[in-house]
Amino acid sequence: MSSTPESSRLAVIAIGGNSLIADSRAPEVVHQWDAVRETARNIADMVEAGWTVVVTHGNGPQVGFILRRNELAAREVHPTPLDLIVADTQGSIGFMLQQTLNNEFFQRQLDRQCITLVTQVEVAADDPAFANPTKPIGSFLAEAQARAFEQEGWQVVEDAGRGWRRVVASPEPLAIVEERAIRQAVQMGWIVVAVGGGGIPVIRNTKGELRSVYAVIDKDRASSLLAARIDANLLLISTGVEKVALNYGHPNQIWLDELTVAEAERYMAAGHFAPGSMKPKIEACVRFLKQSRQTEATAIITDPSHLGQALQGKTGTRMVRPHP
Repeated sequence: MSSTPESSRLAVIAIGGNSLIADSRAPEVVHQWDAVRETARNIADMVEAGWTVVVTHGNGPQVGFILRRNELAAREVHPTPLDLIVADTQGSIGFMLQQTLNNEFFQRQLDRQCITLVTQVEVAADDPAFANPTKPIGSFLAEAQARAFEQEGWQVVEDAGRGWRRVVASPEPLAIVEERAIRQAVQMGWIVVAVGGGGIPVIRNTKGELRSVYAVIDKDRASSLLAARIDANLLLISTGVEKVALNYGHPNQIWLDELTVAEAERYMAAGHFAPGSMKPKIEACVRFLKQSRQTEATAIITDPSHLGQALQGKTGTRMVRPHP
């Protein structure tokens, strides 16, 4: 593997777990392969244009499938704990991205290769989030199903008008344990899949040893932290809409082409972005731009099919620091 050219730009691309499931009525793995191949083509376009890329991904639907398998198999085999479920999805989704990206590179005769790193993310044991679980996991539920899980000890919430979901703690990511390995890999020219599902949340015990905790880290927050720490030029968040909007879904909806950090914070304070949907993505972009040491750092939010056009400034929502 050749080293990354000095002129190469570095991007962290955060794709949602739903990027593997284009149609919720057809979630089978064979259809997930079709969806991830399309995502890989868009990412390979970036690599072909000179970008070095770290891909992060969500895992919400996949975690839901594993949780459901746990429930169905409970009388036959032991259940899989949440930390191992996150690790499992890092491996499976990483494998799919890795294979499809490497196939794209081979077909295009690009001297690039993708690898996947199982990634741990350190959190604080006393993070207030542990006392107030808010992070949805698993698939959407009818209210009756949600209430049944509530009787089993789960906390459940209604999620942005889309249905009910179980929730667990979502502590703040403090450090990417494998940051140095990721940084060295991209410096050598590797395309890296990392921080899958927000990373496996861990704390250090009194001996300084890492131990996983029952929680889920927001994928966009972890991606933002990683992007700032490895000096990425761009944080690109791929989601279900082409652009960010004010008054989303209402007659007075306004699509946003560009906004500054200050404007984004003002819109968040006014309640424009749903907590379980667009708000974490806006927060992630704001954090990246505030923490980045790159003077020309940029954040973009768009959907998978418009990644290329968004990079050219033709669509998507671009967030920038205010001009001096």
